[in-house]
Amino acid sequence: MKPTRYSIAALSAALLASAVLAVSSPQEQLAKVERLSAEIDQLIPRDAELETLASGFKWTEGPVWIQPGGYLLFAEIPSNSIRKLVPGQAPTIFLQPSGYKGSAPYGGPESGSNGMTLDKRGRLTVAGHAQRDVWRLETMNPHGPVTILADSYQGKSLNSPNDLVYRSDGSLYFTDPPYGLRTQSDHDPEKKLDVNGVYRLPGAFETKPDSAPANDKLELLVRDLTRPNGIAFSPDEQYLYVNNSEPKKIWMKYRVKADGTLADGKLFFDATSDTRKGAPDGMKVDRKGNVYSAGPGGVWIFSPEGKHLGTIDLPDATGNLAWGDADYKTLYITSSGNVYRLRTNTVGEKP
Repeated sequence: MKPTRYSIAALSAALLASAVLAVSSPQEQLAKVERLSAEIDQLIPRDAELETLASGFKWTEGPVWIQPGGYLLFAEIPSNSIRKLVPGQAPTIFLQPSGYKGSAPYGGPESGSNGMTLDKRGRLTVAGHAQRDVWRLETMNPHGPVTILADSYQGKSLNSPNDLVYRSDGSLYFTDPPYGLRTQSDHDPEKKLDVNGVYRLPGAFETKPDSAPANDKLELLVRDLTRPNGIAFSPDEQYLYVNNSEPKKIWMKYRVKADGTLADGKLFFDATSDTRKGAPDGMKVDRKGNVYSAGPGGVWIFSPEGKHLGTIDLPDATGNLAWGDADYKTLYITSSGNVYRLRTNTVGEKP
């Protein structure tokens, strides 16, 4: 998802603020939850507390919990960095730059990386966003070997990979809207593809370190969404959820065929009429198949059938979320300049 555009001077101020305002001790308050169905009480306790773990950033995204290790990684896109957050401590720089690596100023609002996930071996896999690729860190050493998994489709550069998820067979699925391009527009002079697609890279897990990008294997699965963004599998992997940020604020549900391609795309939910801050963005599921997604006003929670159970209300536009802590019962939420934490009654799906 894209933040509000701002000037270079504002960016400098934002970076300074991020160094000053990151908090080292959680600030707690009772979570405000819009409860539309009694079912949500089984997921979010009535006395759930929303903890502010860090604040003062410009636009936080792509959280992923690292276990073992017990810490959160998240992207701070405007500062072109990935941050490391040990609960109870101030965030530190994990990797910078994380996306654009040119020597000249980027000239656009989102120079960094975006969504992150882990493969079955625990290797960090990143949507390069402004770097226009999908890459994997071979160890958790941020300065260690990096493998570019894909960076073009049919000879044309990807737009700006946004979010991504692995299937258990080792294939990687990702969305590719233009938010990481300098103008974030379909008419950006550097945009080469006519579509903002959803892609599958078969065998991504088996890609050997330092291999050339496997662009010849890349499959375009969805081409009719204007701004595909968040992406997640149902626990049984029979369905893939993909949301669209604008102009329609919708969630789609696709049946996953045996060969990994998609069929029978159906509207899961439409929130286009909701005018609150934010839009469909990062998305995760719990082990019971409930869907948790950034959306207008905060984190939307759906049943597997698409019933809107409720919303965790947040004051600013929400970008993404991840399950974390040793029991995977905690939601870590990146929302504008903040990182929040909220304990739940359910267990989330591990990446």
